[in-house]
Amino acid sequence: QVRLVESGGGSVQSGGSLRLSCATSGLTNNKYSVAWFRQAPGQEREGVAVIADDGSTRYGDFVEDRFIVSRDRDKRSLDLEMNTLKPEDTAMYYCAATPGWLPVLHPRDYVYWGQGTQVTVSS
Repeated sequence: QVRLVESGGGSVQSGGSLRLSCATSGLTNNKYSVAWFRQAPGQEREGVAVIADDGSTRYGDFVEDRFIVSRDRDKRSLDLEMNTLKPEDTAMYYCAATPGWLPVLHPRDYVYWGQGTQVTVSS
């Protein structure tokens, strides 16, 4: 069974930084894209960042060069380095994975999901 477990969430002040991590297990040797999504109460889930199996990346427009997504193939983990955080970044952050070659960044395209980690940015 595929499992994805997020960690690293917490509370930070505006302008601060935070690093999220997603530990994965149960994925086969097939090609996968892994991504970060976020969702605030009453809002739709939106794509934050994705890194495909070949290392190509794609970010949501709101990221504005503040975040960096990376993958550790040996540990089979996914990281998200977030800098210059804003109050509007407050949300539950989820990691997700889906078979494929392209760095897609829409929740409808993803099959496996973690349970999320809360990020709160205070002003």
